[in-house]
Amino acid sequence: MADVAKLAGVSGQTVSRVVNGNDRVTAATRLRVEAAMQQLGYRANIAARALATGRFGTIGVVMFNLSAVLNVRIVEAVVTGAQARGYSVSVAVVDGPTEKDVRAAVRGLTDRAVDGVIVIEARVLDTPHLRLPEEVPLVIADSRAAHKHPTFGMDEAAGARAAVDHLLGLGHATVHHVAGPAGSNPAQRRRAAWQRQLKRSGRAVPPPVAGDWSPRSGYDAALRLLADDDVTAVFAANDQMAVGVLRAAAELGRRVPGDLSVVGFDDLDFAPFLTPPLTTVRQDLETVGRRCVEHLIARIEEPRGTGAPQPASRFVRPELIVRASTAPPPTARH
Repeated sequence: MADVAKLAGVSGQTVSRVVNGNDRVTAATRLRVEAAMQQLGYRANIAARALATGRFGTIGVVMFNLSAVLNVRIVEAVVTGAQARGYSVSVAVVDGPTEKDVRAAVRGLTDRAVDGVIVIEARVLDTPHLRLPEEVPLVIADSRAAHKHPTFGMDEAAGARAAVDHLLGLGHATVHHVAGPAGSNPAQRRRAAWQRQLKRSGRAVPPPVAGDWSPRSGYDAALRLLADDDVTAVFAANDQMAVGVLRAAAELGRRVPGDLSVVGFDDLDFAPFLTPPLTTVRQDLETVGRRCVEHLIARIEEPRGTGAPQPASRFVRPELIVRASTAPPPTARH
């Protein structure tokens, strides 16, 4: 660093500010320092910087499924937010949803010198209360508040209620549900909210048909549901299963939305391009990821987290996106 400062004709403190992305450096000075760094082949010594600042400049992320679109959207928001603040991101993928696996992943990240950890959907199947190592600040991205650590997530129950209210408001007598798998916390929350909202509205609660999030499972579930001509409205727990419902309806000659209304959940990229375009619940997962990383960095950069801001709301309300797959039932149009 001293060599860079000498070549650029600046102080060592100025070089440090450039390395750490500090804004208190003019553009011309920054370019001069960066040119000197490139000429000398300078790279920051992470270990030395950690000794001086007490921080490594890295955030760890623990997630369960790297191929899950929704998890990836949160990670992308975390990476973008972390990089904007000068932090890099290290990701650990957990093979099994057990407390032992999650704790091992967090320990592995702390061993690799991270300043804090974000756990995405802290779901475990072998204990009701997940206990996590506390050597570093930790934030959880989840839709439950039952964690001792700061938690940010989507208000999935509000999304399911909006879907049910929309269909009942159109005049449907009740709403049938293609649920996600029994072991999934998001599936459980959406199913429970669907059921509660029907009961609150004084409507019959038909038995849900479980799927596994895939289009095929939605298709198979719809074949069972649509054997009953009285079924006029289906709320699928995700957009992929809603795709299967649309395919089954087409094969059975049930017009959407003429004979059947369909609502999905997630608002994935393909939802507006289906035939018909899918009414669905949009989750603002980018805001969830951004709030996680902002709160975590505030905890990292303040002694013992005392300066970390307390957000007005930890849970983001989803938005119902109404498209052409929903309409009043046939009887209401006659």
